[in-house]
Amino acid sequence: MREIEITTLECEELAPYSRLTEAQLRNRLEPAQGLFIAESPKVINVALDAGLEPVSLLCERKHIEGDARGIIERCPSDMPVYTGSRELLSRLTGYTLTRGVLCAMRRPQPPSLEEICRDARRVVVLHGVCDTTNIGAIFRSAAALGMDAVLLTADSCDPLNRRTVRVSMGSVFLVPWTWLESEDPPAPFRGSSSPQKTPPKGGWGVRRLQDMGFTTAAMALRKDDVSIDDPRLKQTERLALIMGTEGDGLPEAVIDAADLVVKIPMHNGVDSLNVGNAAAIAFWELRAPTYRT
Repeated sequence: MREIEITTLECEELAPYSRLTEAQLRNRLEPAQGLFIAESPKVINVALDAGLEPVSLLCERKHIEGDARGIIERCPSDMPVYTGSRELLSRLTGYTLTRGVLCAMRRPQPPSLEEICRDARRVVVLHGVCDTTNIGAIFRSAAALGMDAVLLTADSCDPLNRRTVRVSMGSVFLVPWTWLESEDPPAPFRGSSSPQKTPPKGGWGVRRLQDMGFTTAAMALRKDDVSIDDPRLKQTERLALIMGTEGDGLPEAVIDAADLVVKIPMHNGVDSLNVGNAAAIAFWELRAPTYRT
């Protein structure tokens, strides 16, 4: 362990923890140099179990022989461990640390769509879901309820956003995920007044999933929708659930391109749920036929 006592907030090595934005941490110009921040011993240990590479650690002085000790023992002996008082670290990060430990880790390269879907039977596509808490909750449900992969459109939240990682309790390291690239331009959201290109018939990446043998199911309300408990859905061998934001929902082009439109029946005039809650219901109800608890 290379312990480094913090005496100033201007130390350049501490920029990942304090001054770099999420976009800067991703380092789009040099993806191989990208970082993300994992917070709390539990989450950091899940990341290490998944084989992710630690770069440095930031913790309160008392945690070096406490909550951070097991983590330090798992990390390279020459990795810097920055330490200081709780007051100083709170000023550095802008908030009191959860159990006093943060870890800067190397951002992994997402797998290709073909690789992540090769043996998958149940995947979820998150279209334009940009709330960090919702993304974290969806990953936690995906890990717990047997989803094989999470695919995200480019306008969705980064799964390695600091808050998303924390809300997911490290589940972002347990479920394979990647960005759903598409040759199609983005379709406009329903109700959007901003000028955009005419959406393609196929929508974002739906055709690629269909070509891989997935039945695509858009979670939306429409006259031709089917209930989520329709037995044909659960018996589908390969199913891709497509979910959008709670407010705007999915673009019409995506709904039109999907094989099925699926709804969760509700009572008392309620027409929708938070996307995180809806995802948990859908993952459980539409789990693969051979899934066992």
